[in-house]
Amino acid sequence: MKKANTADLALMDEEVFYERLASEHRKLYALAYSYLRSEADALEAVQEASCRAWMKRKQLKNEQAFTPWLLRITINCCMDELRRKKRVVLTEKVAEETQEMRSSDRLDLERAMSRLKPKYRHTVMLKYYQDMTTGEIAKVLNKPEGTIKTWMRQGLMQLRKYL
Repeated sequence: MKKANTADLALMDEEVFYERLASEHRKLYALAYSYLRSEADALEAVQEASCRAWMKRKQLKNEQAFTPWLLRITINCCMDELRRKKRVVLTEKVAEETQEMRSSDRLDLERAMSRLKPKYRHTVMLKYYQDMTTGEIAKVLNKPEGTIKTWMRQGLMQLRKYL
């Protein structure tokens, strides 16, 4: 087995890549589930993100950026799935929602979150659903920490308004 070069993941062999990917699987699933609210959809998004990461692994130049890079790919897969679902009319969804018993507070929160601008929703979800720090969120979203703090403040203000 080749030794992975810490400066360049382009040379990372298949086994090392999959070990790193497997170590992040729980985090990826939790992130996908927080966006998609369906076990099957979350698993599919993680699978799609894993496939995209493998195909684009040579574009990543810094091994320390592996986890934020992988989280960003997962978020993009989730957003693609959400856009796809908006285009498809799902009559089964109504039946599924009536079967699930959710508290009205939880439904209100989910509705409010869905009304947020995507940049605010990403920031709030990563902070409160994934328990990430501002620095970690900045790496995942590839934005300065100051921008993340502003988006967090704006997102929370909008949530308060909607709730």
